[in-house]
Amino acid sequence: MGAKAAPKIIVVPEDPASPPSVALLAALSRALAALTGASGEASFDVGDVRGEGGLFVVARDAAGTPLGCGAYRRLEPGVAELKRMYAVPGNRGVGQALLDFLETRAREDGYAALWLETRRVNAHAVGFYRRHGYRPIDNYGRYVGRAETMCFAKSLVRAERP
Repeated sequence: MGAKAAPKIIVVPEDPASPPSVALLAALSRALAALTGASGEASFDVGDVRGEGGLFVVARDAAGTPLGCGAYRRLEPGVAELKRMYAVPGNRGVGQALLDFLETRAREDGYAALWLETRRVNAHAVGFYRRHGYRPIDNYGRYVGRAETMCFAKSLVRAERP
């Protein structure tokens, strides 16, 4: 028997107020609250990802079932902040598909880097970002001085080939 093929994952921009988006964001908030004691909702404003330089996306399977979401917002010139990354548990490859799509679109939008924050206790997220080339940076913005958080960055600038 051959290996089971990974299901097709389709990532598309979507309004964060659409019913599937709201359901995914609520599931993320519940998961974060259970893990960290805080939902993370206070650090997310849908207006930031609807405006210029922002993007909200939903990942779906071939049947159209929502499997996850993610977003970025303009943080400072050349830098976008990754926000509200979530994959419904049990759906391998969704996080990778979301991250690949968001990194590509951020690069196309002119960003040179993506930054993000996650809680230290969220070992799954910390490992995920490290595996995908994100490196720890000093805490920025609202996260300065907060020992429970970790901030990461990844350059979106591709090296020129000789």
